[in-house]
Parts: sequence; C-alpha cells; structure tokens
Amino acid sequence: MVLPVEPEFEQAYTELLLTLENSTLFDKKPVLKKAIPVVSVPERIIQFRVTWEDDDGVINVNRGYRVQFNSALGPYKGGLRFHPTVNLSILKFLGYEQIFKNALTGLSIGGGKGGADFDPKGKSDAEIRRFCSAFMRELSRHIGENTDVPAGDIGVGGREIGYLFGAYKRYRNLWEGVLTGKGLSWGGSLIRPEATGYGLIYYVERMLDYVSPGDTFAGKTVAISGSGNVAQFAALKAIELGAQVVSMSDSKGAYIVATPGTSFSVADVALIANIKLERKELFVLDDAFPTGKFTYLPGARPWIHLGKVDIALPCATQNEISGEEALALVAAGCKFIAEGSNMGSTMDAIEVFETERVKAPGSIWYAPGKAANCGGVAVSGLEMAQNSHRINWTKEQVDEKLKSIMSTCFDNCVNTAIEYSSEKTDGLPSLVKGANIAGFVKVAEAMLDQGDFY
Repeated sequence: MVLPVEPEFEQAYTELLLTLENSTLFDKKPVLKKAIPVVSVPERIIQFRVTWEDDDGVINVNRGYRVQFNSALGPYKGGLRFHPTVNLSILKFLGYEQIFKNALTGLSIGGGKGGADFDPKGKSDAEIRRFCSAFMRELSRHIGENTDVPAGDIGVGGREIGYLFGAYKRYRNLWEGVLTGKGLSWGGSLIRPEATGYGLIYYVERMLDYVSPGDTFAGKTVAISGSGNVAQFAALKAIELGAQVVSMSDSKGAYIVATPGTSFSVADVALIANIKLERKELFVLDDAFPTGKFTYLPGARPWIHLGKVDIALPCATQNEISGEEALALVAAGCKFIAEGSNMGSTMDAIEVFETERVKAPGSIWYAPGKAANCGGVAVSGLEMAQNSHRINWTKEQVDEKLKSIMSTCFDNCVNTAIEYSSEKTDGLPSLVKGANIAGFVKVAEAMLDQGDFY
C-alpha cells in the first residue's frame, strides 16, 4: 500500500516512535507497543469545501478540514488554523501532537486539529465573517461540547472565534461551550489569551529551579521567535520576572536588540501586538521603535544572530530551529530551550540538544512543545469546565490552576524520563522522552481499557 507523502506528520510520528523504542517502556509494558499503529491513525478525518463571497461579489473556494484524532481521554480538543499553508499533513501532525499534549495536562480531553487554507491577511471584517459562516456551516455537523471542542490557532483569534461561535449558534440553535477562546462576556475564560505564553514561562521556571534551586528568570537573556499571541505573552511574563528579551520575529524577518544588556520593553511588545491585530508585518515598526534600539534582519530567524543567550523560546511555527541553528544556540551559551510552538525544532536540532545534554551534563536542557506549551489547551479545558457549570473563575484562580498544571506536567515529564530511561548518565533527564512516554502511556492505557486494541 502506498501512503500519501505527509512530511510533517511523518516527522511527528517518527520522533515519538524513536523515543518510545529507545526507552525501557516496552520492556516493562510490552502490550502498549500494540497501540502505536492504532493511535497513529485518526479516528476520523473530515474534509470539505468552503465557498464564500468576497467584497467584489466574486465566489472563492477553500479547503476545510477537521482531524478528529483520538477521543480516549475525552472530547476531541485542538485549534483551528486559517493559513494558506494548511494541508492534511500539517493538521495530522498538529493533531497527533495534540493527543499527547492534552494528556499531559491531566484534563479529560482528547486530541484533534482543523482549519482551512484561507488567508485572513488582507481580508475585510465582512469577508472574514462570511468565510467563518461558510466554514462553520459544514463543521457544525461534526462538533459539540461533548464531541469536539475546537479553539483558535494561527489566523484564528478572538474575532474569528466570535464569528464561528455565532454561526454555530444559528445553525444548531444551541448555546454550548463548543469553542474555546470566547469573549469574556459570552463564556470565555480569564487568562486564556495569555495561557500558552504564561504556561511556557511557568514550565521554564521549574526547569531553572530543578537545575539550580532558587534560580529564576531575573537577569537572564531570553531569545524569542514569533510575534503572535504566544510570543507576546511569553515576552511580557519574562520581562515581568526580570529577564531581558532580546529578539522577536515574524515570517518576514527578525528584530534583535542592537546593544547587549538592553531588552524589549512592555511598550515595545504593545506596539507589536497592535501591528499583529492589524495583520501587518513587523518591519512596519521601523519608525515606531526607539531609534537605534533594534536591528532588523529581513528574511532571517534570530537564532544564528544572537550574542550570549541563556534561554531560547521558539514561539512561531513548526521546524523553526534547524540543526545549524541549534549548534549556534549551543555556541551562544544557551542553557534552556523550550518550545512555545508545536514541533518547533527539527529532528536534527533535537539531536544536537539531546547529544549535548548527555555529553556535557548540565550544559543544556530542551523541552518539547507538547509539554512546554500545553498551558493554552489546559486553560481551554478550564474554560470548558466553567461553561459546563455556568460559572466564571477569577483571574487569580485560573492563573493558579495554570501554574499547578504546568508544574505537575514538568514533574510528570521528569519522573517518567527517569523511570523509563535507558541512558547511563548523571546529567539531566530527557524531557523529550519524559513528555512523549508520559503522554503516550496515559492515552494507550485508556485505549486498552476501552478495547481499541487488545
């Protein structure tokens, strides 16, 4: 049988498989090996056309998707992405990662992902509203608060969630918590916009403290890629904790601080946030940023252009740190890499980080996205809980629950890595192994109990 070429999905599958096989998991729990071919095929893939009319009255056609990958732990849960690069391989990789990421939150949510090859950039509000209505016309048949609860992702922010929710309500005549990331006045949760970025920082806080008890972000140099929701709130929380943020970027280029010892400020991040809301590119900020504070690198990512850096947080998209860039981060003295994006590092980059971790114990520690960025979906799960009870928690309550979830996730990754590692090293445990194995075991054991394999 000839399978379709799906490079992103194949990469996610291979990374998980190699991690599991290079551990003692199947020696201790051999029955779980039977789960691999089952969990790696989606329970359901929905693909549909989306026809909508632009402001000139011209009919446009896009492809819409929902990959309902695994429901062993609860309703399918994962974002919707509107971007011209969206295809089935990317959504399958995202949905596959989402299964195990969601398991690491400890909440009762399965894994899925969806979206369309629609580009919101350059579209009017009316065009986006018409597209969202057409997209939801089909998607509404397949989702529900106890079946599948999508959220936002790249290209799908608060505006799009509002249009999608309104369309669902009209088509189904139901008000239910079918989408997360909703507005605060109609079922949304406090801290949800901040959750992925904040959660990333909370996870790295535990990494810092594990390596050197009492260590914090204060005085650390932090390189961040991306400039969307995750990057913005990771930067703001890092700045709040006393770190120096030295880079942010988008698909067209990167801004890097021009002088060592300086940092992006809260005001700088606010300028970036406004530009992103207007769906413009970062380079338009040349005249808005303080003169001489930043260097703009067109067409570049920040990683090979940095001076000394303590922490790297890739927060843009998949495969944004290559093997060459990983070596550059090692050379820059980077001690911690944690992904705010999904599968932010190539397999070559992960090999560099993991090899260095074993070769020079304590030198570098890498945290994969399925663990480090699970805060977003965790607070989405908390939004679902609030919707079910028709209540709203305070900002402090949600933030405290988020911190607890990230802390528990970190402990689970560390303890699982130690329990199932075949490494002979006195260094730091592999968070890649810990995250992959912990997530897989929880899902596979639920599937075994439910008769999905035997």
